[in-house]
Order: sequence, then structure tokens, then C-alpha cells
Amino acid sequence: MLANMACSLIEHKRINTTVAKAKALKVFVEPLVTKSKEDTTHNTRVVFSRLRQKEAVTTLFRDIAVKVGDRPGGYTRIIKLGNRLGDNAEMAMIELVDFNELYNANKPAKKKSTRRGRSKSTETQPVAPAPVEEKVEAAVEETATPVEETVTEVVEQGEETMQEVEEQVTEATEEQSSEGDAENTEEEK
Repeated sequence: MLANMACSLIEHKRINTTVAKAKALKVFVEPLVTKSKEDTTHNTRVVFSRLRQKEAVTTLFRDIAVKVGDRPGGYTRIIKLGNRLGDNAEMAMIELVDFNELYNANKPAKKKSTRRGRSKSTETQPVAPAPVEEKVEAAVEETATPVEETVTEVVEQGEETMQEVEEQVTEATEEQSSEGDAENTEEEK
């Protein structure tokens, strides 16, 4: 029964069943999907021995394994649907997580982060800065000049020096032109 349900899940990407069968199917299918991520002859034969349908095995290794290749686990999702009318059994839909376009459409890609070696005591207690650090920060703030003030000072100095240079250039050109005029007048005589 689990092999047939697993083949249906692989073929249709989601099926409706009872909650108990969905939970049992999840335990049955997830190791097979994990094996399909590494396409070797051994893994193919192990999966085929469990599923016993060639089409389901090829779909699993070609389509599903490619899509879940970077997922570390949790390939299926169980969504409870309510109770069945006839016998009031709890119904659920089990689906492959990466094949539901409605849930995956609005979610941005998650940034991978590993959190290892942290203890809960450091997360809950805020760390107060040491008095020495406060003194250092205060001294840095007192001695540092704001960047905007420094930039405006440099720009003003640059304008002053540009004006001085322009004045010197105009004076030099006036002197050269007056000397040139004097030489021209002497040559004419």
C-alpha cells in the first residue's frame, strides 16, 4: 500500500489521504528522495526495490531529485483538510514541497546560516559595554571632526587656492603682454 501511494505521490506531486496514512507515507518517501539526490546504480536499485515501478523511479531520479537537490530534508508537507463525510476520518493532503507553486511564489530565497556552538544563556542576556569601552568611544567622538565639516573646509581652501592661482596667472600674462608691448615699441623706433 505504501509503495503504491508513494508512486502516486511521485507521479501527481500531491495526493489526498487520511492523516495516519499521510504520516506513514512521509516516513516511507523521504529516505527514497534523499537516496535519489545521488544518482548511482546502487541507489537506483534500492529505490526500485521499494517502489517496484520503473516510471516512478525514473521520475524520482530525473525530475524530483533535480528540484530538491539543495534541500537538506523535509521534502513533503502534510496539510489537514478536515473530516471525511462518510466515516468522519481526518483527511489530509500530502505534497512535495518544491512542486507547490502557490506557497513558493511569494517567498524570497532564504539566506543559509549555520548556528552552532551558541548557548541559550548568551542569547537571552544582553551584554553591557565595559566602562573602558565607553571611555574610548567618548574620546573618539570628541576628537573626531564630522566628515561634512572637513569636506567643506577642503573645498573652501581649494576655491581660495584656485582664485589665487588664477590671479597669479592673469598677473603673469599681463606682465608678459606689457613686456611684449614694450619690445614691439622699441623695434618700431
